[in-house]
Amino acid sequence: MVKIFLSFLVLYSFSFADEVNDSIILDNSITVNEKVNIDPLNMKIQTFIDKNIYIQNKAYIDILFSPKSDYYHGEMVNTVKVIQTLKENGLLSLFFKKPTNLKINFKTSGSPIFFVKLMSNTLRNIGYFRYVTKESNLNNREFTWSINLVSEYATDPQVLQNELLKSGCTIVDIEKNSATDWTYIIDMRDGHLNVDTLVDGNEVKLKRSVYAHWLDVSNITRLEIQSSRRNNWYPKISYYNSSLNLLKVISKDTKMRKIALNIPRCATYIKISDIYTLKNLKDSLILTPTGSK
Repeated sequence: MVKIFLSFLVLYSFSFADEVNDSIILDNSITVNEKVNIDPLNMKIQTFIDKNIYIQNKAYIDILFSPKSDYYHGEMVNTVKVIQTLKENGLLSLFFKKPTNLKINFKTSGSPIFFVKLMSNTLRNIGYFRYVTKESNLNNREFTWSINLVSEYATDPQVLQNELLKSGCTIVDIEKNSATDWTYIIDMRDGHLNVDTLVDGNEVKLKRSVYAHWLDVSNITRLEIQSSRRNNWYPKISYYNSSLNLLKVISKDTKMRKIALNIPRCATYIKISDIYTLKNLKDSLILTPTGSK
């Protein structure tokens, strides 16, 4: 009788365990059996919207994201397009009820100095002027730069993508850690600063600006800069290579009307500023590039 009871107990235990395993809930109410059939696109969608919204709108979502192949780059989910579709169809809001502390993390490989400069330009161009660096970390060739800012909305991935494309960069993936904490993985293998390129014989007029002027000098060998009479310009000229490593700095503690420069052979970018303050530049600078590399 005891053996029969023990046998029954063992069989019941296995049966109960199977029932428990069958009912294990994974991300957003997906069971183990359903997990086998789920694809990366659906899993990615569920990371961006509330669990209840996903469940209530599952049929609608299936229609919106059909054919699924339209939302892939090769084997990778096109997260920018996913978020855009969810946003346009009322399933995801990027706005907050009031100004909120927002954390944005950017991950990439390559030169940290170059990436921070490129991203700073990009953020400024999409309207992010006031932010603070929370942390930066270089680990196993992956660089992470995290910033904090106060905003009424989370960054629109499509707007960010469009601006990054101007610098040869793309968004590989996006992770929503919370409504106020997002991570962007950026491919910057073809990255370059989105600045004007100087060409032999093409005169350029630099208007007054609160920021230093950056230009691409990779195609020229000489540059003459003429300053307006209204300026009190004390030149500070910095040369950088393609990774934004500083090559050379020219500083003049004398007011200049004109300066002639020989461009270093390895220079890709030039930064034109003033050793004291850009307020000294009340008018334009005229650039005359010559020579071709």
